[in-house]
Amino acid sequence: MGRLFGTDGVRGLANRDLTAELALDLGVAAAHVLCESSSNIGRRPHAIVGRDSRISGHFLESAIVAGLASAGVDVTLLGVVPTPTVAFLTAHLDADLGVMLSASHNPMPDNGIKFFARGGHKLDDSIEDAIEARLQEPWERPLGGDVGRIVDNHIAIELYERHLLNTVSHRLNGLKIVVDCANGSASYIAPSVLAAAGAEVIAIHHEPNGLNINDNCGSTHLGDLIAAVKANGADAGIAHDGDADRCLAVDADGNVVDGDHILAIIALGMNEADLLAKHTVVATVMANLGFKIAMREHGINVIETDVGDRYVLEAMRAEGFNLGGEQSGHVVMLDHSTTGDGVLTALHLLAQMTATGKSLAELAAQITKLPQVLVNVRDVDKTAVSSSSAVTAAVAAAEAELGDHGRVLLRASGTEPVIRVMVEAPTPEIAQRITDDLAEVVRTHLALR
Repeated sequence: MGRLFGTDGVRGLANRDLTAELALDLGVAAAHVLCESSSNIGRRPHAIVGRDSRISGHFLESAIVAGLASAGVDVTLLGVVPTPTVAFLTAHLDADLGVMLSASHNPMPDNGIKFFARGGHKLDDSIEDAIEARLQEPWERPLGGDVGRIVDNHIAIELYERHLLNTVSHRLNGLKIVVDCANGSASYIAPSVLAAAGAEVIAIHHEPNGLNINDNCGSTHLGDLIAAVKANGADAGIAHDGDADRCLAVDADGNVVDGDHILAIIALGMNEADLLAKHTVVATVMANLGFKIAMREHGINVIETDVGDRYVLEAMRAEGFNLGGEQSGHVVMLDHSTTGDGVLTALHLLAQMTATGKSLAELAAQITKLPQVLVNVRDVDKTAVSSSSAVTAAVAAAEAELGDHGRVLLRASGTEPVIRVMVEAPTPEIAQRITDDLAEVVRTHLALR
């Protein structure tokens, strides 16, 4: 049996991989691991629980809350909120742990459970392993008044909204913005926060019904956002994913401004204001070579990590950096949040427009990206990618052809039987050809039998 926790919590097909029974057991185990310090000092342990808009979130929320309360933990239910709301309120309300039920950008049938420790921080691998090790262990159950209380507090999100607005020093007056809420967690907060910051806001895909989250909308499907920006003559468009911890954008002409662009724009603004810690930004190995070149030209160091915002966070916290992110739109601003926050990112990206008087296209033009092609090769043995001599030889040949004018990256997905083949090259044609050739080698030699 493989490790239960993936790169971002426990995730799978709801009611098959991720069952009510598993959610209840995880609630109990998490309570035992994360709330021991509160029990030792005589304070009642407390958990914050939120979810995205998936229909399966209802029964999974009930199950994990049952587990927590049965273990003596008081639970505050937030309802449908962004993942970073749970992280923020876990810290702000001094809770022992936070739980978010979401599969982020994944299709509606999936769901996931993400835990936050005291202070709103994602769990280290060792803590996740400790929770997994204590699943279904014998334990002494509290009785009578020692079981947990459960309360709804949908008003607490107002604390988070005020916090977001207090992080920006430039209002968004004069900007017309389209925001695609992915029929998910951003639906209730992103339009209101951007409007409160001064923008004229047009919201799309902001009517979740439990079934339409991420359905041809949001950060993984930008077509509707591009069309809406053009049709409304907007200055920019913002796209979130299902749990609103990501932010992608499009400029007034409908050109995509991805996570590399957004991270660079915010980094340059912070560096100019002398707010970028150690003149350093943290990115993953997927960051475009053009991003790294642009940062170097502006005197900003780039630290690389494995893919996953948790690894970006680990590097930031270990070395005292305050900005990092991913090409996918996860941007972490540690001065204001303990995790990636799509609405926070949108505010700071748009504030750069009003602060500089430049359009989003002008800001994005500070980074000249190399053509990049990414292919997901599915139904392959992702554990064998580093041991296959055929794959190793093909990668070496591609790297030799590209030399200093591009790069090759093969990495296994943390959540699916997928190997991602990424190539950057001087032209789109070269990048596509090399990517297709490598993908075929992977498909041929690593196919699941």
